[in-house]
Amino acid sequence: MVDLEGMEEKTIQGDGFRLRPWRAEDARWLLRHANDAQVVRGLSERFPHPYRREDAWRFLAGEVVDLNDPVFAIDIDGRACGGIGAHPRPGERSGSADLGYWLGRRYWGQGLMSRVVAAYVPWVMDHLQLHRVQANVLDINPASARVLLKNGFQEEGLLRHAIRKDGQLHDLRVFSRLRTPTAH
Repeated sequence: MVDLEGMEEKTIQGDGFRLRPWRAEDARWLLRHANDAQVVRGLSERFPHPYRREDAWRFLAGEVVDLNDPVFAIDIDGRACGGIGAHPRPGERSGSADLGYWLGRRYWGQGLMSRVVAAYVPWVMDHLQLHRVQANVLDINPASARVLLKNGFQEEGLLRHAIRKDGQLHDLRVFSRLRTPTAH
């Protein structure tokens, strides 16, 4: 079991952003940035489109993802403009976690998400005592794959036709970052 006590006070300061826990007043910024078809197209169906007020409240209430996990808002100038989080795996997969993130389109193409991942992943690996962080990327999201590769992730494989989104089958690219390289 991971001890996340005191995380509500945890923030990670980065270059041009701050990672901090989500709070109720983020609902309006969540709606502004999440209700964008271009943002949602590369994300799982847990992230609906259109993104409505009730979706924001469900998320902020912890009904969509476990907010007891290290799930943070990406804060720029006091406004939540995206999110990043890791979901630790239980049982025989303990010591590993699934990484997910998104960013409002206004902030794309500025290297911001690369800096966010660079700050967050080492912190979460230490905080949760992880040996592996895994991220899955839809084939239609090459920018996300570049973010991971810039941050020491390696592409491990491709799950062909693994996801159905908007009536289309998509491949799922699998990436991971290990605490230390291991021999096979």
